[in-house]
This record gives sequence, structure tokens and C-alpha cells, in this order.
Amino acid sequence: MKLLLINHFPLEGSGSGIYTKNIAIKMMNKGFEVKVIIVDNKKVNDQYPFPVTTIFYPQFPCFTTHPKSNKTFYDFSREEMNEYFNIFKSTIEDEIEFFNPDLIHCQHLWIAPYAVSHLDIPYLVTSHGTDIKGFIKDRRYHHAALRGAQNAYKIVAVSKKVKEQIKEHYNINEDKIQLIWNGFDENLFSPREVDLDELSKELLENKNTLASDKIVSFVGKLTHFKGVDLLLEAGKIYEKELNNVVTLISGDGELREELKYRAKKLNLKNFYFLGNQPQENIAKINSIAKVAVVPSRDEPFGLVALEAMACGTPVIASKTGGLTDFINNEVGRFFPEDNYKALAKSIISSLKENDKKTKGEIAKQYAHNNFSWNKVADQLEKLYLETVKEGN
Repeated sequence: MKLLLINHFPLEGSGSGIYTKNIAIKMMNKGFEVKVIIVDNKKVNDQYPFPVTTIFYPQFPCFTTHPKSNKTFYDFSREEMNEYFNIFKSTIEDEIEFFNPDLIHCQHLWIAPYAVSHLDIPYLVTSHGTDIKGFIKDRRYHHAALRGAQNAYKIVAVSKKVKEQIKEHYNINEDKIQLIWNGFDENLFSPREVDLDELSKELLENKNTLASDKIVSFVGKLTHFKGVDLLLEAGKIYEKELNNVVTLISGDGELREELKYRAKKLNLKNFYFLGNQPQENIAKINSIAKVAVVPSRDEPFGLVALEAMACGTPVIASKTGGLTDFINNEVGRFFPEDNYKALAKSIISSLKENDKKTKGEIAKQYAHNNFSWNKVADQLEKLYLETVKEGN
């Protein structure tokens, strides 16, 4: 079977990009012939085991932010919207004529599904949640998003929260939506031995502070809904309560300089903004952290929480969105959304009570037993075969 995967973003730097890359690899391993279309600000060469066509945009639009671009879909003028639509549509049509796929799998209820909705090829869409944020924020995209959603054979939701939002905003019947949780790379995200001196030199410019036995980790976009500001306010409290706490913030976004300035104003001692880090380094940071924090105000799924758990690190998360699908008191702790004092209290308790020891192994086993990319690929393969059968 020939499978065409389409995403509005690069294959690195976002959850949907990682999703697309891993699904492409897993489907190739199952015998599918796979091709991928993405948007990026540089041409992708032969670094992947599958062919990739790049729609080149120096500042490509995104829903919130991306390590490679801070431009959003909402910044587009009507003229820029039309240009983007037309380039996307013509590129897809050209690739379809050349590749002749049996099935198309689009990422996001957005432009890609709309661009293939008029074709006589069955397609399905995975909603990653940020597309719904875009739908709510900018009505100019409603016509395209609704047509793409309503003409799809199936829509995959990555969490229960996303499934409910699809029903609410797109007028889609429940039987058309299938819940398939995200996965993680089992080969990469597992507990590992880490040379602290070497990692300190790489991340902290030869400072040896990673030798601390109290490392708090955040991984994600530096944007408002991710709640990094809450972690800074909480840090003012837990740094006073505990000695030698180190907080590592991995990620980038439009709020980076503002957050760094805020950390300085709060006189935080050991907060380090590491910028966007490769997945290999994230796995190392997850392994040495005593607790991972996901303070999002809204979170469609929360892949970074799952990756931390897979490395044997308990998670403190706000009780919101897709995080509630897989985090519980056995693998971490919840705190009330948007409450930095409660977050600080949870971090202090987690470090004092050594959750890493009591909950880390449970978190690791739970992640590895239930959320591998192989499991996601098995569910998608079944859905692909069903879609092609019904589409013909």
C-alpha cells in the first residue's frame, strides 16, 4: 500500500513532526511504501529512510511557536493566506500525480485536509490539539478546516480532551473519531547512565551544577499555554525551602527573553534556559532529573511527560487536557491548573519524599507497556486498511 503523510511542520521540533516521522518509519517496517510532505525553512536531504518533499517557507506559520519559526497563521494577511493555500495545494497535487497513493494521512484539522478534500483518494486526519486552538482563535480558517474535517473518513484524536473538542467545534459524530494516544521512542527514552561532568560542559558551559541531587526539569515550547511562568514563580518558593535545587528549562519560543528577564527579577539562583535541545540530550536530562514538571494551562496530550516517565522520572503536571489520560498518583502528582503555590508545594514534596525512588520505576513500566510507537502503528495500520477498503 502507498501511504502519503502530510504535515504543516518540520519533522523535528514539534510533537506532530515527531509523530509523522515515527509513523513513517513504522509503516515502512510493515511493508508500506511511504512518502512525506512537510513545511520547513530548509530543504530536507537524505537524512530519513523515506522520501520527503519540502514546501519551503523561510518563516513558516505555526499555531503557537516552533524552534524554527515564531510566525503564526494568525499573522497572515488574506493575501498571504491565499498564497500559502495555493502553494500547499499545488505541491500536494504534483506529488499525488507522481506518487499515486492509496491513502493520505494528514496532520492537523487545518489546511492539509482541505487541500486533499476534493480528490478521489481516501484520507484521514490526526488532530494534535493545537489545530483546535487555531480554529478557536482565527475564524478565517473555519471554511477550510471544517471541509477538511467533515470529508475525512476518520479523525484520530490523541487524547480524550481532543476528542471532546473535535465533537464540540467541528460538528463531527463520535463514531467518526478514533482515540489513538501518542507514542514515544522506546530506544531513545529509557533510563540511562549519564556522565554528569560531560553533560554539564555541554549544557552549562563547564559548570558542575548537574551534580545536584535535586534536579527539576521542564521541556517544551516557551509560550503562554505551557505555563513556564508558573514554574518560575514556584521556583522562588522551592529554592528558599530546599538547598542546591537546579532547574533545567529545555525549549525555545517567543517568551524566552521575557522569561529569562523574569527569572532574573525573581533572583532565581539555579534556573538554566538551555534552548532547544536534541532528543538525545532530552533523554539524558530526563534520566538525571528527580522530577519533570509540565505546568501547562492547556495540554492536548503532553508527550514530554510520557518521555520523562519512560526514563523513570515522575511527573508533576497540571490537571488539564490529555495529561489526565496517563498521569496518576502512582507515577507522579497533579496540581491545580494555574496555581504556582500548589506547584511549588508539589515539587517540594516530590523532592523531599524522593518520588524518583518510589514512583520512577512504576512510571517507566507504565509508559513502556502502554505507549510505544509500535502500538500506535498497529492501531493506525488497522485504520488504514479499513479506510482503503471502505474508500474503494
